[in-house]
Amino acid sequence: MLNILVADGNDRSGRADHVAATGQTSAEAYATILRTLAEAQGGPSCTCTLVSPADADTALPPGHDLSAYAGLVVTGSALKIGDGAPEVTRQIALMRAALAAGLPVFGSCWGMQVAAVACGGTAGPNPKGGEYGFARGLAATEAGARHPLLAGRPARFDAPAVHGDAVLTLPDHAELLADNACSIQAIVIGHGPGTFWGTQYHPELDLDVLAAMLRTSASDVVDSGQCADEAAVESFAADLARLHADGTGHPDLLARHGIDAQIVDDANRRREIGNFLARLAVPRAVAA
Repeated sequence: MLNILVADGNDRSGRADHVAATGQTSAEAYATILRTLAEAQGGPSCTCTLVSPADADTALPPGHDLSAYAGLVVTGSALKIGDGAPEVTRQIALMRAALAAGLPVFGSCWGMQVAAVACGGTAGPNPKGGEYGFARGLAATEAGARHPLLAGRPARFDAPAVHGDAVLTLPDHAELLADNACSIQAIVIGHGPGTFWGTQYHPELDLDVLAAMLRTSASDVVDSGQCADEAAVESFAADLARLHADGTGHPDLLARHGIDAQIVDDANRRREIGNFLARLAVPRAVAA
């Protein structure tokens, strides 16, 4: 059995907002993807334990035994890593505990920022600005081209992204696997007996969910200069929702937004999550 602990990065208010926008929490969406990928890989069946460490009453109790899990996955979040609030520090503590217990950990966006800070790096508002819609021109480093996290990715690709914060400095024992003109985009960290793999972009986001997230952060999208006004955000989001419904039936929209198979194809878009399962989580589960 492949038992994955999925930590929702949002606090109670953020989870409610995400449910209102998309119909489910980030952790629930991730759990569905993990089960789908595990089934497609033909390995052990996947069960997911969902936890919300931002809030004290929904976090794991102190001293909880993490050794029963094959891995930890940390979702995105609307929180700000630099706030230093208990909702943030509880998640940093969980990340440290998981790595100290020897768990393989995967995180996207917020999850990568939490890992970097937990291991001694820094994260905060990106001086180069945010990315809303897609992270463009992602380029694997020499190390990234050889690393199993990016196995199956081309040397350059685009991926869904919604973020204003970013990892600013890498911790010791971290390796940069991919970046672009905006920010650090994929890293691995060896921390004690644990291993972290993560991305700043969102391999888990379907295009309809990405559309909903753009709508809820419309003012940030406009402020970033990536859309002229909120009407333009809505038009962009509506196009993404149409592509989710029929990704190959709208070549005009694909061309308009520069979207290729790395984004519209589920297997390609979720590549890093599948690699994490196959290379780290499943071997741990099988060996247990």
